[in-house]
Amino acid sequence: MRNGTGTGPAGDLTSPAGTGTSNNVGSTAEKASGGGRKPRRSPAPGPDRPFLARLRRDWPLLLMTLPAAGLLLVFHYVPLLGNIIAFQDYSPYVGIADSPFVGLSNFQWLLQDQSFWDATLNTLSITAFQLVFYFPVPIALAILLDSVMWPRLRLIIQGIVYMPHFFSWVLVVTLFQQMLGGAGLVSQILRDHGGQGFDLMTNPDTFLMLVTAQTVWKDAGWGTIIFLAALAAIDQNLYEAAAVDGAGRWRRMWHITLPGLRPVIILLLILRLGEALNVGFEQFFLQRDAVGREASEVLDTFLYWRTLTTGEWSYGAAAGLVKGLVGLLLILVANRVAHRFGEQGIYKRS
Repeated sequence: MRNGTGTGPAGDLTSPAGTGTSNNVGSTAEKASGGGRKPRRSPAPGPDRPFLARLRRDWPLLLMTLPAAGLLLVFHYVPLLGNIIAFQDYSPYVGIADSPFVGLSNFQWLLQDQSFWDATLNTLSITAFQLVFYFPVPIALAILLDSVMWPRLRLIIQGIVYMPHFFSWVLVVTLFQQMLGGAGLVSQILRDHGGQGFDLMTNPDTFLMLVTAQTVWKDAGWGTIIFLAALAAIDQNLYEAAAVDGAGRWRRMWHITLPGLRPVIILLLILRLGEALNVGFEQFFLQRDAVGREASEVLDTFLYWRTLTTGEWSYGAAAGLVKGLVGLLLILVANRVAHRFGEQGIYKRS
């Protein structure tokens, strides 16, 4: 055993004044403890410097968004100022500045109008019916297309189901008239075989199913694009692991595919509820005379007949403002429900 600072259980120990590896150990310990000369730091940037740095970095992207932002501003936000005529007895001959202010008289007149409530009831009925019988169709069609293994066949099917979206409603209604009308193809085939023909295009009792079938044929294929993109984002390793564990096709769809599509489904459902009072104009306007006003009158056609054809601009503005506020309320309520179920919805939770 050595005297002084000899050896011990931990090995050779040297005195603080010693040399050799002790200096390295001391310097290492000094650095670890923060001793010695500290590096010189640059001053913290001001509150506006990060914004200016991001602006210099992203100005080409901001420049690309200016046309879209300009269109949104000109055609969506600036026209909102015109809602002031809902509180006036507006006349286009004197302008907004000289039209007399009437307060809530237009809204009272609107809420006491029975035809407005009939159109609202028809609109809500069509929306509810299509949520049940139309909204799931693009989801099912996307799952079926995603399961097609041959890429060329998948492209052919996609082209066929996408094509009707580019047809106008005039052409769609005409095709259905040629097929399901009183002199249509189906009625002629039934008469040729001793049956009795029918005219589905003029039957108000089946008008709800007719417009839903037209919507499915025209827009279901186009609606699959979003769901196909969501299916492409699902990790394929999950399907392989489930197949190794013995899960069949239906169990993989129930436990992997549908949960992967759930955020997109909820988002589109919220947006559809926001458009609950907006089911379209052309489709119902073209078939209004065939089935009657009671069956085909929706809010969009109601506003046309009570505003553009009569010149009651303030009344139509009040109805449009009520429709927009109800849609906003439905979006907020549906988004809150989505948050309750743990989904993000259309905006993040605070």
